[in-house]
Amino acid sequence: MSQIKGVFAAAVTPLNPDFTPAPEALATYLAFLQQRGCHGALLLGTTGEGPSLSSNQRLELMRSAISIRQDNPDFALLAGTGTPSLDETVVNTRAAFDLGFDGVVVLPPYYFRKAGEEGLLFWYSEVIRRAVPEDGSVFFYHIPPLTGINLTVDFFSRLRELFPNQFAGLKDSSGDPIFCRALGDEFGDDLLVFTGNDRLFSQALQTHASGCITAAASLISPTLRAIWDRYLAGSQLEDLQEWVNGVRELLDRYAPFPPVIKALLANRFGFPHWAVCPPLRDLPQEIVDEISSRLDLA
Repeated sequence: MSQIKGVFAAAVTPLNPDFTPAPEALATYLAFLQQRGCHGALLLGTTGEGPSLSSNQRLELMRSAISIRQDNPDFALLAGTGTPSLDETVVNTRAAFDLGFDGVVVLPPYYFRKAGEEGLLFWYSEVIRRAVPEDGSVFFYHIPPLTGINLTVDFFSRLRELFPNQFAGLKDSSGDPIFCRALGDEFGDDLLVFTGNDRLFSQALQTHASGCITAAASLISPTLRAIWDRYLAGSQLEDLQEWVNGVRELLDRYAPFPPVIKALLANRFGFPHWAVCPPLRDLPQEIVDEISSRLDLA
């Protein structure tokens, strides 16, 4: 778990024009992230269009991703493995650990949103018991704007009590600064909490967060890494955080993120313009040019 800290990119998934994965492109993309200051990456999350991909496609991509360890053994890899299906989630999760991923980030089963905390606690308990080794790290993916499931700090306390070794923490994409602070007050450094909102990065670090996992990290990881490094050195963060806030505000106008990030990776960094999986659509070129002209990316 000591390796799972810092700046993580919520990675996009390279897709061919027919919407099939392009796993051969992953190694180059992940190396790009590592060279620009990322400590690791989350594959197959929301930005990675994980819910749009089959288990076989996820497995193909995970197998390709693990190859980055040959040249970058310290680059941490997390896999998004959650689906509404318990069995499919178990299959995805086992595969990630069998391949050597550092941890998994698991969406709640969002189809039955009114199952309640008891139902969710039972579901996550089954996933952990069936698929997670004793030294495996499971992160809850808390993203109420998409799942419609907004959980309490008490829920995570109970999950931690049941699985003190395997339940490592959560990716908090609630965007709620009050909840962010409550997590820090409750758990301190005993739970690994990653903010999914760039605008909350500095605040999250100051309330015991372990880092960030964001879509924007594919574009602005040097600045996010500078915030991380300054925080560790006890230096001021306000100027860098203000710049990050401006970038995130601009990107938010064009959400969802997969088409935006893929278009800007192609426009500004020379990557192929990877497809997005339906129902997502590519951005019109004039919109891409408009966003690019307003971003000061190095």
